[in-house]
Parts: sequence; C-alpha cells; structure tokens
Amino acid sequence: MIRHPFGELSLGQTGVSSGRTMTETDVVNFCMLTGNWLELHSNIEHAKEAIYGQRLVQGSLVFSIVNAMIPFDSSVLAAFYGCDKLRFLRPTFINDTLWARVEIVNLKDHDEKHGVVTSKLEGINQRDETVLRCEFSLLIRKTRLDRPGEPAKIRAAHDKTHGENA
Repeated sequence: MIRHPFGELSLGQTGVSSGRTMTETDVVNFCMLTGNWLELHSNIEHAKEAIYGQRLVQGSLVFSIVNAMIPFDSSVLAAFYGCDKLRFLRPTFINDTLWARVEIVNLKDHDEKHGVVTSKLEGINQRDETVLRCEFSLLIRKTRLDRPGEPAKIRAAHDKTHGENA
C-alpha cells in the first residue's frame, strides 16, 4: 500500500493485505514475550466460562499483526508516527484468519524531507467482521532512499518496478 514517496500518494487510495491465520503458537509466544498470561488467553477451562466461551487472541497482538500486514516499501517508510482511535470491535479467536484493509484519509506535510500519511486501518476476519479499527499514521519520505549495497542488477529491477512485486 505505501510503496511510493509522500508526494505520489493521494487521499482515498486503498490497499488490502494477504490473509494470516492467528495460531495457538502466536498466542503462547505473545504470552511469553509480554507476560500477559490473562486466563482469557491462556486457560481453556476459564475461557469456556467467559463471555465468548473460548480463548481470545490478545488485542495488542492483533493490532501488532494487522498493522504489519500493510505492504510497505522500506525505501519510503521513515517511521511509525502514531495510532489514534484504536478500537477492538469484535473478538479474535485462535485459528481466525485476518486481513488488513487501509484507506489513506489524511496527508500532512511534516518537514522538508517527510510527510505524515494517516490511514483508516481495519482488521477483517474470515466471517467478514471488522475486529479492529484505528487511524494509523506513518512518517513517509518525500524521496526514495537509495539502497546501499545492492548489486546493479537488483537496483535496476527495483527502479523498473518501483519496489512492487510481479
């Protein structure tokens, strides 16, 4: 989605990612990484008696994965700038498959080298439910970075396709 320098982006541009299934391994690894062992995530018996009757994927994991599913070109992405109005609208369960959908809703000049691109980011599951919605902002370069160290043939291929895959 964000594959072009700031000046080549426009309001209303959209993009959709490939799908990704949230697994048991994802949940357990995230519990280990964060120390978030809440029983809604880690205890099957407890979760059976909770509101949804099964374990939930951690919201912070859902957000981390959904925003990382947006296709970026690292030659134009400078930094994650911020997130506003983050809401988890539906639960995400183990074995749910998610897609990211984005639409550029604001373009703001930042400085001589960067602009801020704000997108409406949504996580959509296989049941066509929106599980997550937020305004996701990135600091985007106005000119593409050179790719130091790339062999000439690779650089030429990037220049020809502007970093887009076939």
